[in-house]
Amino acid sequence: MKSVKTVQAALAGALVLLILTGLLSCGGESSGDSRKPDTGDSPSEGMSIGVFVPGVVDGSPTYEMLVAGVRKAVAEFPQASVRVVEGGFNQAGWLEGVMSMAASGRYDLIVTSNPSMPEIVLEVARAVPDVRFLLMDAYLPDHERIHSILFNQREQAYLSGYFAGLVTTSDLPGANPRLRLGLLAGQEFPIMNEVILPGYREGAHGVSPEITVDFRVLGNWFDAGRAQEIAADMIRGGSDTILTIAGGGNQGVLSAARERGTYVLWYDDSGYDEGPGVVAGSSLVHQDTMTYQATRAALRGETPWGSALILGVADGAVGFDTEHPAFREMIPPELIQAVEAKLERLRQGDLRLEMTPPGT
Repeated sequence: MKSVKTVQAALAGALVLLILTGLLSCGGESSGDSRKPDTGDSPSEGMSIGVFVPGVVDGSPTYEMLVAGVRKAVAEFPQASVRVVEGGFNQAGWLEGVMSMAASGRYDLIVTSNPSMPEIVLEVARAVPDVRFLLMDAYLPDHERIHSILFNQREQAYLSGYFAGLVTTSDLPGANPRLRLGLLAGQEFPIMNEVILPGYREGAHGVSPEITVDFRVLGNWFDAGRAQEIAADMIRGGSDTILTIAGGGNQGVLSAARERGTYVLWYDDSGYDEGPGVVAGSSLVHQDTMTYQATRAALRGETPWGSALILGVADGAVGFDTEHPAFREMIPPELIQAVEAKLERLRQGDLRLEMTPPGT
């Protein structure tokens, strides 16, 4: 996930550039495919799908899941096709990348994922009227050619914080009595500040109201060296368990915790194999499954265009990996039972953690 600070500044400039280069009138990519998106609810089994990755795929679990989900769905429809376009880490270029894809005439549907993408997609949809968009990990309601799915990150962050609270109050060898947790973010952005950080704190306070959270910001999504320095300082300050949401910087947090015998929590995918004995817990978003289902619905002509969904534990979209052998070997049974009980309460609706998307 990235911030949106650079997006607004890029919108007008990228659109003007594309108009000047003729992309909006004649298309910047030639594929010989003049198919247009389905305008009703009939199946679109010959759909041409483009996946725009606002970053790179390799090493980015959420984007790996995004691409895997689309490809799995497309594989079930022999006449459908998919092409993946990586936008890189320069957010200023994302608008131009999506605009180029839409204006090329090659794609019936563009799939992307990132909380910062709705503003970009809305701008492109206004400029290019014949393309539909599937937005994952984002929220954009009430547009007839856009369907979005946002994961309930309040639930996800709550589970991370609750488990971190169990760890820091436990007798595990890396825990200390200071009741202090850490959260290192790559950057600040609305969902981080308004949903994840409060949800993490809320979960921790479900174990003990005396727990505090040391929140730090790396400033980018790749500097593992700097992340290691920050994490080391957090550990010196008493944080025995750090939730890291810092992209490539996560490796630096692992290094700092490994050197000092403390713990790390992984976010979005299972991270136990990344740091055996160091990664104590992993909260999950099942973006691959949700993307597969949403893409398959589009191919079958069943997408509720114009709707925006928020999916959580009860929908099978959010979870916590309690089944990995490393987790079950490392964590005492009573802690496993506690987090599994919390998951079950969310699954059954006994515990309700509503999420309000920032800006709504």
